[in-house]
Formats: sequence, C-alpha cells, structure tokens
Amino acid sequence: MTAALASTAGAFFQRAQSLTLWLIAAIHVVALASLLLVLGSLSPARAEEAGCGGTNLLEEMKAENPSLYKQVVAEGAKVPNGKGVLWKIEKDGVAPSYLLGTMHVSDPRVLAMSPAAVNAQAASHTIVIESDEVLDEKKAMAGILTKPELTMFTDGNSIEKLLPKEDIMLLEAGLKKRGIPLAAVSRMKPWMLMSFVSLPACEMARKAKNPDFLDKKIARDAMAAGKPVKGLETFAEQLSAMAAIPIEFHLKSLVETIRLGPKMDEVFETMTELYLSGDVGVTIPLLKAVAPDGSDEAGYAEFEKIVVTKRNHLMAERAAPILAKGAAFVAVGALHLPGDEGLIELLRKQGFKLTVVN
Repeated sequence: MTAALASTAGAFFQRAQSLTLWLIAAIHVVALASLLLVLGSLSPARAEEAGCGGTNLLEEMKAENPSLYKQVVAEGAKVPNGKGVLWKIEKDGVAPSYLLGTMHVSDPRVLAMSPAAVNAQAASHTIVIESDEVLDEKKAMAGILTKPELTMFTDGNSIEKLLPKEDIMLLEAGLKKRGIPLAAVSRMKPWMLMSFVSLPACEMARKAKNPDFLDKKIARDAMAAGKPVKGLETFAEQLSAMAAIPIEFHLKSLVETIRLGPKMDEVFETMTELYLSGDVGVTIPLLKAVAPDGSDEAGYAEFEKIVVTKRNHLMAERAAPILAKGAAFVAVGALHLPGDEGLIELLRKQGFKLTVVN
C-alpha cells in the first residue's frame, strides 16, 4: 500500500486487519437477521439520517498508484466468471433459466436492475432467492429463535464481559450513532453487532424505514405476479456459517470495524460500483490490496471455505432440481457466482450451460 493511497484510506485502515475486510464483504449474511431482532423495537427516526458518501478506492488507486491498480485489475481478470452479474442457464429440453448476482442492499442504484435482468425475471415461472424467509418476518424470526445460541449469548456472557473497557466505550459510541443503545444488544453475538457498525449510516437509515433490498424486492414482485418463490437456505443455516468462525476473530473484527468509522463508506461505495459495472471478480483482489498487512491467505482460505464455498455447494445442490424444470430466475449474492467453486462452475458441473448476459 503506497503512502498516497494510505493517506486516502486514512489511519483507520492502518489499524484494520486483512480478515476484517473479508467479513465486511459478507456481512449481508446477518444484516437482515440483526435488523429483525432490534430495529423492530426502535423508532426509525432514531437511525442516523445521512446521505451516502465515500469515494471509489479503485479509482483513487488508478490515479495514485497505476502499477498497483493494474495488478488488482489483472488479478480480477483471472478470477473464473468474474465479469458479469446476469447469466443465462440452458439445458436441452427445458426453457432457459437465469442467475442474477445481487447486493443485499436498498441502494436505489442496485434496485434498478438492468433491462435484461427485468426481462429475464418477467419470463421466468419460478423465483429463487437465498432465503424465502425475507417475505415473512414472523417466519424468519421463528427460524432464528429456534437456535438462540447463533445470535445471543446463552451462557451468561455478554459483549461487556468479553471486551476491555476502552473497546466497550468505542462500541457504545458506534452503536449510538446508529440509534441503538448498547443495553439493547449487549447479549448479541459479535457477528450480529457487526452488521450494525459495518453498514453505512445511510443504508441503516433506509433499512430502518423498511424499504426492500434487492433480493426482497425481487421476491415481492414475484409474489405480486403470482409466481412461486423458493429459498435455498434458511437464516439459521446462514448464521451457523458465521458462528463457525472463531469468536476471537469476530470480536477483533467488531472493534476494528468501528475504528474504520466513515471509511466504511469508501469500502461499500467501491464494492457497489464494482457490482454495478459487473466487475465482481475484482472485489477480493481490491480488498487484499487495501488491507495493510497484504493478504492473509490461511485466514481467508478458512473464511472462504466456511462462509462462501460450503454455502455455494449447498445452494447449487438445492437449485439443481428447480433449474431442471426450466424457466427459473435465481438471485443470490454476487460473490457466490465467480471462482472455481462458485455457483457458475458448480452448475456447469451439473450439466447446465451458463453464458453471461451483457
């Protein structure tokens, strides 16, 4: 990381560890669950009202360190199926289906799907998302509460008992900016609290007012059109993946994310712009480049195995019989698509032909 880029990213990035950024990249897994458990009891007005900010770190890198920029782009180009978020799925004898990579946010730019994606959704008979529990908050809550240990400390512990006093003060201040008192969430597991402090304030404010994020909008539109909506996972399964990561890492990541403060806006803005341009494969190489310690290959490999790869195989297995019937529209997080063990390659191994739709 050059001195110029370090100046742009700020001292916050100097204190962060590489794996914190990997967790941030996948925090959508728990964001909705956290909101269901807490924001339902808070006034939306308490969530901080703020305009979305942040600059594109990749564009700054291009201007300030062209060689590093070229390296990141080159690494992104090597990622299998790393370009494009809409894919056509074909198999002899059935109508084509489609796979859309999504961001689980309510950003208007993300909600405005491309005409090709809109037409693909309209032509499909069945809509598939990560979890159909997003359509029924009571069902979602019931599913989460069947395994309280995934979201809450059930052994008498609390976040105050696990963090030093100075970090508790930092956490309390960070939550206060989101309109959430520490007392209301002190028994939550750190991966749940991460979603509150890692999401930009503008996104939290939108979610507090219950707007649809992209996946939920797709599902609600399908229901309005009389189309069946199916889920590939439950929230409990998603949370189990997060819980499999050692709690020590979660605690450290929680504190470091708060220290990143407004710089989180830059991370999310960059990820959003990469998504909108279809350059999904560049996301992880970029995060590695801005991490002060470089890549933590062993740590990331473990994270990828638990939170990404294992879930990819499960989703591909459950999607296969639906795709075999044809005319399905599958929408899952975009980071599940690329890579040697991404959904695109896994579905190809099942005999489907997948081509990117520009």
